[in-house]
Amino acid sequence: MSLRAEGHAATSTLKKLAADMSNIIESLDTRELHVEGEEVDSEVLTDPKGTVCIPFSAIYHTHGFKEPGTQTYLSGCPVRVRVLEVERFTSTKKVPSPNVYTIELTHGEFVWHVKRKFKHFQEFHRELLRYKAFVRIPIPTRSHTVRRQSIKRGEPRQMPSLPHTAESTVREEHFSSRRKQLEDYLTNILKMPMYRNYHGTMEFVGVSQLSFIHDLGPKGIEGFIMKRSGGHRIPGLNCCGQGRMCYRWSKRWLVVKDSFLMYMKPDSGAISFVLLVDKEFNIKIGQKETETKYGLQIDNLSRSLILKCNSYRHAQWWRQGIDEFIRKHGKDFLTEHRFGSYAAVQENTLAKWYVNAKWYFEDVANAMEAAKEEIFITDWWLSPEIFMKRPVVEGNRWRLDCILKRKAQQGVRIFVMLYKEVELALGINSEYSKRTLMHLHPNIKVMRHPDHVSSSVYLWAHHEKLVIVDQSVAFVGGIDLAYGRWDDDEHRLTDVGSVKRASTAASKSLSTANLAAAAESTERVPLQPQGLAPESHLFERNADDAPDTSKMKGIGKPRKFSRFSIYKHLHKHGMHHSDSVSSIDSESNKGSIRSLKTGVGELLGETRFWHGKDYCNFVFKDWVQLDKPFADFIDRYTTPRMPWHDISSVVHGRAARDVARHFIQRWNFTKIMKPKYRSLSYPFLLPKSQQTAHELKYQVPEAVPATVQVIRSAADWSAGIKYHEESIHKAYISVIENSKHYIYIENQFFISCADDKVVWNKIGDAIAQRILKAHRENRRFRVYVVIPLLPGFEGDISTGGGNALQAIMHFNYRTMCRGENSILGQLKAEVGDKWINYISFCGLRTYAELEGKLVTELIYVHSKLLIADDNTVIIGSANINDRSMLGKRDSEMAVIVQDSDTVPSLMDGQEFRAGRFAQSLRLRCFRVVLGGSDLNPEHQDPVCDKFFKEVWIATAARNATIFDKVFRCLPSDQVNNLAQLRDFISKPKLATDDPVKAAEELKKIRGFLVQFPFRFLEEEYLLPSVGTKESMVPMEVWT
Repeated sequence: MSLRAEGHAATSTLKKLAADMSNIIESLDTRELHVEGEEVDSEVLTDPKGTVCIPFSAIYHTHGFKEPGTQTYLSGCPVRVRVLEVERFTSTKKVPSPNVYTIELTHGEFVWHVKRKFKHFQEFHRELLRYKAFVRIPIPTRSHTVRRQSIKRGEPRQMPSLPHTAESTVREEHFSSRRKQLEDYLTNILKMPMYRNYHGTMEFVGVSQLSFIHDLGPKGIEGFIMKRSGGHRIPGLNCCGQGRMCYRWSKRWLVVKDSFLMYMKPDSGAISFVLLVDKEFNIKIGQKETETKYGLQIDNLSRSLILKCNSYRHAQWWRQGIDEFIRKHGKDFLTEHRFGSYAAVQENTLAKWYVNAKWYFEDVANAMEAAKEEIFITDWWLSPEIFMKRPVVEGNRWRLDCILKRKAQQGVRIFVMLYKEVELALGINSEYSKRTLMHLHPNIKVMRHPDHVSSSVYLWAHHEKLVIVDQSVAFVGGIDLAYGRWDDDEHRLTDVGSVKRASTAASKSLSTANLAAAAESTERVPLQPQGLAPESHLFERNADDAPDTSKMKGIGKPRKFSRFSIYKHLHKHGMHHSDSVSSIDSESNKGSIRSLKTGVGELLGETRFWHGKDYCNFVFKDWVQLDKPFADFIDRYTTPRMPWHDISSVVHGRAARDVARHFIQRWNFTKIMKPKYRSLSYPFLLPKSQQTAHELKYQVPEAVPATVQVIRSAADWSAGIKYHEESIHKAYISVIENSKHYIYIENQFFISCADDKVVWNKIGDAIAQRILKAHRENRRFRVYVVIPLLPGFEGDISTGGGNALQAIMHFNYRTMCRGENSILGQLKAEVGDKWINYISFCGLRTYAELEGKLVTELIYVHSKLLIADDNTVIIGSANINDRSMLGKRDSEMAVIVQDSDTVPSLMDGQEFRAGRFAQSLRLRCFRVVLGGSDLNPEHQDPVCDKFFKEVWIATAARNATIFDKVFRCLPSDQVNNLAQLRDFISKPKLATDDPVKAAEELKKIRGFLVQFPFRFLEEEYLLPSVGTKESMVPMEVWT
């Protein structure tokens, strides 16, 4: 074939292809192309039910303003136009267009106003004529082709005509007809997709891709402005020079919403800054204020943003437009609220409490599973491989990293903020957590903060524990999604499953080697008994998470046998679809025993509750090798785990929006602060509007309505705000001072009683003063304080416990009972020994049998809880110490819940209306620590003598006596110095000398409550001695 013939054939093929393509494009629904060009006149589409909303996720998919095919308008919904009024401006100069028209536009639920002069209409009309001509030219670029194809069928229609009469010649009596002409002109333009979707039209009517997103709330003023760089209140972000040379001016599209402003880059459509409305929000205009001709300055707690307009009147319009809109729709954000909080008090908010992480983790997992758009997580520590539902009966389905990966694959955006620890001081390996999560999917973004060197923050931590789903459900409390946290009301000490220890040393070493090897080379938990290898088809539905069995050392030989026996067993019982061996075990009743304490069945067999690093005792040994999640690091056959007692909560609706706002403020601040996060792959986050907060797509079961306020500790280093906030501290003081009957506190620390030298928070003083007030008024008043028996630092208490542990003990004792500043010191000065009628300090302890030996361990109280009078509760991440309370130090988050629903109850022997939320939480806490049931009538009245003395104090004293008798526990009142400590631990224990008698004694124990030993090491100086590394750090680290 000749070259010419070949060329001819190729050309005809191309023509055919082109014809086919154009036919396909003709027949395509334009919505599939994301091209908003309905080819019918919009008058036909007036059915509001047919309106298609723009999803909130569109904020992550913005395009350049001139790119064709971006969805701006609600499809199937007309834009209605009304010219409301004409203002005539008089001027000394002769102005060709003295009239300003206020135009009201309505599109679906959105109503907004723009102000335009007649000359603007003329310029706009000329631009549309140019565009009409330009579209007819077949320029061979992709974007132009798309633009032409989007209007092909309708062909450019006849443009409506603009009145020709010059503005200056129009008399006032003709204004109404001129208004009608302009109204008709704009209405006709907006009916034609070709012109309506043109970027010039959008600019003229003041709309953008983010104008009509339902969850962003009502539409405010929008338009192009020039903005000046700088103005951040963050150390190190402003230019060192003060002169004009240092500023850059950039053209941006400014968008005003009800609780924030933002601007976008016109070329890419990227959101390049978000400014939240807060109590410092203020707008100024004028050269004097802004150092800029026609300048506009917008201030908030984080930034002073300077904009430039093209005339003084233009600046006035912007100021008026922003000011009126924010005052109308966002006034809640402009004022400081109760306790100095950034967040308003939200009534009728659904809330729920959690005692211990089992139920908390389950509800968090279910809420994540229901997420449609966003998941926000911030933790002091996050372990990607933890199981959220236990026992594990569905393979890896409910493992945290698997949930997040699954949701990211479904298109949900996941944003995680982790505390970046000082690695020498802490071993939580946030770098490993970040790397693991980021590798799962591009929709998962992880930031760590602070950068210790650049921010010069070495001592303070991000301590909040938040999970927020779609900005409408927010979990707030003390529980990190991390190892060691999962526990239930049993607070078990042991977790060996039914893996029997082999009698010979050789087979023992084989089994532990198998487990360790399997753990290191796989992403799954090795749930197999000794000698049985996991089968990937048995264990996994999800090939992504299947282990590479070929890499597992020492598990090769018995494979044939295991495949034969397990698979046959599964078929026999009709369970071959189970995800893992543990699901079989949990369904069979064999090997299930009943717990003596609460009657909850314990699952035995292959099931374990705590896998690998999750089985821990951090006073015995801190975590190591976190990058090997399923390898044990303490021997579960000799060392009991340390149970974890904790409290959390969930709130919905407006309060959840407030929690999300705090997360967004921190995320956006960190994005600006750290250069590595300034790229577009880490987007700015936008807060959803409070006006849509009542539309709950998902609701946590069993939540009750209450009045909720979000409170926090935040400062310049943690959230980029000018003034620090300590609303948690103020709320604690207020609730204590105003309490009438009792206060119940559970906290990880108890460091207070201000001396204004070392300790500054006043919570301990408020407690002492409230008790003295009750004494003076001769009224009953009770204070219950439950804290851990020892601080949570690695150290052998039998040798004194180590410097860090002793330093915290020093400050805890200084608050409770040692020195004149302590609570008991303040009370004894006025009431003598009668303090015992008002306040009780306790810890929690339990016992178990491990490999035939009796063992005991304290229960680590990690809660941050205050309940007052069965009607007010504070749950959060803030400890009772200066770090958490002062606001300038650690960042914290909490909620104060006040009941609106009440139930009949008793208080101090009298009938009383108790709050549903507060009372049910107190009863659950009492049930857990005292044993018994939620409905125990003895627990009903927390103030009467019968309960306080005969139940609470008597149980704590009896339990403590029995534990001392059986185990000779530490800390103990019998040990006042280190010499006595050596003597104390050398004496024999009943648990080893006579286990049968010891077991009989232990049966008398009720619950976990034990008296706190006030005299432990009271003769020793517990602060770090000179020369130790702990003595080199500032005292604020411990307080």
